[in-house]
Amino acid sequence: MIEGNQAIALWNKCLEFIRDNVNATAFKTWFEPIVPLKYDNKALTIGVPSPFFYEYLEEKYVGLLRAAIYKEIGEGTELMYSILTDKTNQITVNIEGTKRSQAVQQNNVQNANKTPNPLQAQVVQDLDPHLNPNYNFDNFIKGTSNEFSRTVAETVAQNPARTFNPLFIYGPSGVGKTHLVNAIGTRIKELYPEKRVLYVSAHLFQVQYTDSVRTNHFNDFITFYQTIDVLIIDDIQEFAGVTKTQNTFFHIFNHLHQNGKQLILTSDRAPVMLQGMEDRLLTRFKWGLVAELEKPDTELRKNILRNKIRRDGLTISESVISYIAENVNESVRELEGIVNSLLAQSILFKREIDIDLTQRIVRKAVKCAEVKPVTVEDIIEKVCEYYKVDTSTIHTKTRKREVVQVRQVAMYLAKKHTDTSSSKIGQLIGKKDHATVLHACKIVKDQVDVDKAFKNEIDEIEAILRTK
Repeated sequence: MIEGNQAIALWNKCLEFIRDNVNATAFKTWFEPIVPLKYDNKALTIGVPSPFFYEYLEEKYVGLLRAAIYKEIGEGTELMYSILTDKTNQITVNIEGTKRSQAVQQNNVQNANKTPNPLQAQVVQDLDPHLNPNYNFDNFIKGTSNEFSRTVAETVAQNPARTFNPLFIYGPSGVGKTHLVNAIGTRIKELYPEKRVLYVSAHLFQVQYTDSVRTNHFNDFITFYQTIDVLIIDDIQEFAGVTKTQNTFFHIFNHLHQNGKQLILTSDRAPVMLQGMEDRLLTRFKWGLVAELEKPDTELRKNILRNKIRRDGLTISESVISYIAENVNESVRELEGIVNSLLAQSILFKREIDIDLTQRIVRKAVKCAEVKPVTVEDIIEKVCEYYKVDTSTIHTKTRKREVVQVRQVAMYLAKKHTDTSSSKIGQLIGKKDHATVLHACKIVKDQVDVDKAFKNEIDEIEAILRTK
């Protein structure tokens, strides 16, 4: 049997297995467009229509592909991709599937999606850093909203534990925090391959800690984390209110910091806005550098879209790109989701990605955004109205206590209820700087924690804002 015919026969057998394990829409969208090209030397090569298609299969369906290949072709079979990168000139790139795509025994397949236990990795070569290689500096698109954070991140990657330690990056969901910290880890592994780098979510850290206590392996847990050279903890806000986990992390943090190891943390809010976190941890979070990632502006959103479209091998007009960028403004994740939806719809219904299709997809995605969000200006107006202070007063340089408090409350609520950067809030409220805003947030938060009457005032103002 010639290579192509053999590949078709083998792939058709795999498709039967896959069809039984996914819904009809997913099968039609992600598996029917695949073209089997050849089977040679225990390697099956399949053709996929774009780089995005390849990345999606590897991310979402690698376990299913592995199981199908093992069952129908045999253990040890390699999966190869031939990716169409230029539709006009029919240029393809051949990429070997990740090791996760290698066919293995079914008992391993069943465990493939479980989180590996890093405590078993005692030497550098055995430690999986759990970094996503697709998140790197090359494809982290730079703009005015992220330029400072990216520059700081590259500095840390070049000289871990010698510049900003810890590095605390915060911002709303979907602005690129996970991408940026993975890029740092990936660059460090390139420059310093001997270093033990580990990326872990705060949730997984907590699960590992709980399991270690339950199974009497707590000492192993501590010992393992104390061997890390670069520890990256994502979504640190999830430690809030979990005292025992915080205590354990506090001791790990101290050990690593005192021994010249790099710590990198992300959160959806600034340290001063973290509720339920011990003060001794908050103090340490601010030892190094706190950097904010803001929502991307319109020009950055366009550049992010252009980059993704180019990477996915798509052809989309500038008018479509502009429409998406101007109407989808919440996060990078939301932008990429729109492009993914457009690609899926285009494949499923065999139609071009035009402005009509784009408008339909975008309207569905942002239909909940009809309620006008609260702005800093709204907050200034309502706070001043509540305290019976003229709005122009808080923009003056007066240090009268009642005016200062009104200004601080407005800053606190603006930081809590909008995604506006600290520096922008400062400009809009009294022409103050970034540090003044963060200080105001801390003052108000501390007072809310101890003063019930003041807390009631803040609650009343927030209720007024919700009825805006």
